[in-house]
Amino acid sequence: MPEFKPGEHPHRRRNPLTGDWITVSPHRTERPWKGQLEKPPQEVRPHYDPVCYLCPGNERAAGVENPDYDETLVFTNDFAALLPDTPPVTVNPHPLLHAETQPGTCRVICFSSRHDLTLAEMSVPEIRRVIDVWAEQAEELGELYRWVQIFENKGQMMGCSNPHPHGQVWAGDALPNEPAKEDAAQRAYLETRGKPLLLDYAELEASAGVRVLYENAHWLVVVPYWALWPFETLVLPRRHVLRLPELVHKEREALAEALRVLLIKYDNLFETSFPYSMGWHGAPTGDADDGAHWQLHAHYYPPLLRSATVKKFMVGYEMLGEPQRDLTAEQAAQRMRALPDVHYKLSEH
Repeated sequence: MPEFKPGEHPHRRRNPLTGDWITVSPHRTERPWKGQLEKPPQEVRPHYDPVCYLCPGNERAAGVENPDYDETLVFTNDFAALLPDTPPVTVNPHPLLHAETQPGTCRVICFSSRHDLTLAEMSVPEIRRVIDVWAEQAEELGELYRWVQIFENKGQMMGCSNPHPHGQVWAGDALPNEPAKEDAAQRAYLETRGKPLLLDYAELEASAGVRVLYENAHWLVVVPYWALWPFETLVLPRRHVLRLPELVHKEREALAEALRVLLIKYDNLFETSFPYSMGWHGAPTGDADDGAHWQLHAHYYPPLLRSATVKKFMVGYEMLGEPQRDLTAEQAAQRMRALPDVHYKLSEH
């Protein structure tokens, strides 16, 4: 029987936050990024687009006119998926048929007034302003709803129909599926180990170093051991923090620096505006306990696999069995760690 080598032999890895497993098949591709990488044509967007419904002063789809804002803008989504005046009703006519209403709200956060930017191309102070808005929204909506989900879908590949730099925040009374799994796992870990799961994990990754992309005095950016997407990352604070509003000034500054490096590396990987879905997970509000088992963290889920146009599909075995990847977390981290911290658009000049 040959000696097991995680970079060569198929194996499964368990996500301790959810209990889900993933199949890793590193033998399928010796060099996952080998071969010619075609550069996509670079999209050139104007600072201001008169037909963009997120640009300053423009009329949105529902007929509301945006203010002439300079930095960030927050407004209630004109076509919100959740509505605050939904009546609280439970429908359960049969043990197999169960539904309940979901009161809530949905907002849009414009990161910048400039139509031609992404977070990867914004300065640290500009990203810091976005972090402050995220924290403000989490605090305000957390007083009204149990779960506040801050997220960004970037790029057409992730279903984003408007390239203007923006994200969203949805808030509702129910705890959604993914954070509910994380809540149970982190609670069980604290009860058995006496320490928050992700605080232990951050210390483990910082010590090992093999999956770390970037670190500073307050934050760690890693490709998690159980990563599902090819270049998935996890952003972790080094101290015990439950929610975004609890971050102090120096932690917000350091987070802005960490996010800028991460997003530049993403863009530099295939020299394209890298698509992804990302979001923050923190302790729910209004629960009976203080949520001390939680640790604030951000997930980044990018779909690209081999180039700016080749994505990872979750189909077949992955839909019917469990997710599978060829590139190990360690290989992905090594690949990204070697990338420059200067955006490729700037290095061309």
